[in-house]
Amino acid sequence: MSDGVRCMWMRGGTSKGGYFLADDLPADTAARDAFLLRVMGSPDSRQIDGMGGADPLTSKVAVVRKSARDGVDVDYLFLQVFVDKPIVTDAQNCGNILAGVGPFSIERGLVAARDGETPVRIFMENTGQIAVATVATPGGMVSYKGDARIDGVPGTSAPVPIEFEDTAGSSCGALLPTGNPVDVIDGVEVTMIDNGMPCVVMRAADMGISGDETPKELEGNAELRARLEAIRLKAGPLMNLGDVEKKSVPKMTMVSPAKNGGAISTRTFIPHSCHSSIGVLGAVSVATACLLRGSPAAEIASVGEGDRRSLSIEHPTGEMTVVASLGADGSVKSAAILRTARKLFDGTVFAD
Repeated sequence: MSDGVRCMWMRGGTSKGGYFLADDLPADTAARDAFLLRVMGSPDSRQIDGMGGADPLTSKVAVVRKSARDGVDVDYLFLQVFVDKPIVTDAQNCGNILAGVGPFSIERGLVAARDGETPVRIFMENTGQIAVATVATPGGMVSYKGDARIDGVPGTSAPVPIEFEDTAGSSCGALLPTGNPVDVIDGVEVTMIDNGMPCVVMRAADMGISGDETPKELEGNAELRARLEAIRLKAGPLMNLGDVEKKSVPKMTMVSPAKNGGAISTRTFIPHSCHSSIGVLGAVSVATACLLRGSPAAEIASVGEGDRRSLSIEHPTGEMTVVASLGADGSVKSAAILRTARKLFDGTVFAD
């Protein structure tokens, strides 16, 4: 690896990371992970000797290859590189980094661009589901310029709408791995749900907070962090995730009534840090929980009516709108979300 490896660094949604062609990385998993730890500068809280940004949101990797699957353009593997631990995990998906996969695939020649817009069908290897990202390609070239705005990212960019297909049970085997919209762990009512991202959803009030606190305030609450981790460790086996002590899932989301006209307000620990926003697939799972009759989220959410609902999921730095299509039985059949992406550099990254 002394000659370096071709890499494109991109912002995808509210995350940032390295995008690699699978063939450009070591085929051996252990060698690949060792390489990526060096690239990011982990383990080190500052990631000073690598490309990582000293935050889980900026220590991410997309591995992309042309797909051999019928009706699919590319396969995408998401890898989370821990900041302060020598861990690279594929235990979760990432809908934010997903936003850059379509543009990257076109830029690398894996997908032929159309004039105007180019849909890219993406198989998400982490979960076995398909997402369709629509990329702006005026004149057959990827454009990152546009008027779309998402909270957590300054300025505007070209829109990248993403529709998710069949995400229920992506990691846990079922939308509700316990079969229940409500379970009780350590005396707290929770919804253990997986509609693209394993989440444990509970009322903020039941955890002794208002839900208005800043992430920094919540991270400084040692008692809250201990209670959340105790619940998370017990939820892991119940969600078919096994021992989650060293995993970044499930996400722990505390919900409260919306403050700015949305459907619900959230504060999410992933897994031990309270994040300033909410992940794409995490928002889909929380929006779905809001639509489950009798769940803690549904009791305080404003979800509207009809077979197509737009749910604004508020988070500390803004909101993320999930458009859910419901079946006749009220279940969520599909979900779509708007993201943006931007190419930051294209070149060679070194690990030696």
